[in-house]
Amino acid sequence: MLALVAGNGGLPSHLARALSVQPVFARIDGTSPEIGTELTFRLDRIASFMDALKARGVTELCFAGAVRRPRIETNEVEGRSRQYIDQIVAALEKGDNGALAILLRIFEAEGFVIRAAHELAPDLLPAPGVLTYKQPAHGDVKDAARADAVLESIGVADIGQACVVRQGQVIAIETSYGTDWMLESLDRRPDVSGGVFAKAPKPGQDRRVDLPTIGPGTATCVAEAGLGGIVIEAGGVMVLDLEETVKAADDSGIFLWVRDP
Repeated sequence: MLALVAGNGGLPSHLARALSVQPVFARIDGTSPEIGTELTFRLDRIASFMDALKARGVTELCFAGAVRRPRIETNEVEGRSRQYIDQIVAALEKGDNGALAILLRIFEAEGFVIRAAHELAPDLLPAPGVLTYKQPAHGDVKDAARADAVLESIGVADIGQACVVRQGQVIAIETSYGTDWMLESLDRRPDVSGGVFAKAPKPGQDRRVDLPTIGPGTATCVAEAGLGGIVIEAGGVMVLDLEETVKAADDSGIFLWVRDP
């Protein structure tokens, strides 16, 4: 039996539609998934959560959806969960990647198998190529190469998974506030346009969780920010509602390039 542990965004509902057998649905505390859930996962109650999963016959877990960095009130941690929380809090001080790795290890040590979202729904990873009518120009190709170096740097530092490059200049990087906030922060003067929005997983991250995602809304936001297109790493970025995302890009006059790393 699989449990889908859901955060915000459209990924959990996409998976729910793709699965042939209904899983156990759980909500990550502090999120509002677009699906109904029967369990809530709180870090300070992680032991009880694992007990509830086992009681329902769950042997596999898939974490899907956006989550803000949790705030842990150590005085509210249940006794049996404290041994895990101490590990997670220590890892959080070193970044989100370390904390996620510890979290997965805790579940695996209890016998759960971690399943990736794109393993359950392979259509989430589109094949390489330019999927839109508009094609990247020579300057866009150069900006994409510049973005590679930027994404590697901020990924190693565990900062974010996206950036914006225009004419070789880095004008924005994603932080813990997320992609939408980054795009909304861009200068929208009518005389300033062009550039690429690039997204890729962090180097060395566990791709079973926190793989970056885009969707139709991303295409709209990129166009509204005055950028020329989207560049995502082939095999490393999931696309929700691919047909709708391509249509949104085409309607907005931007390109969508699934680029080999």
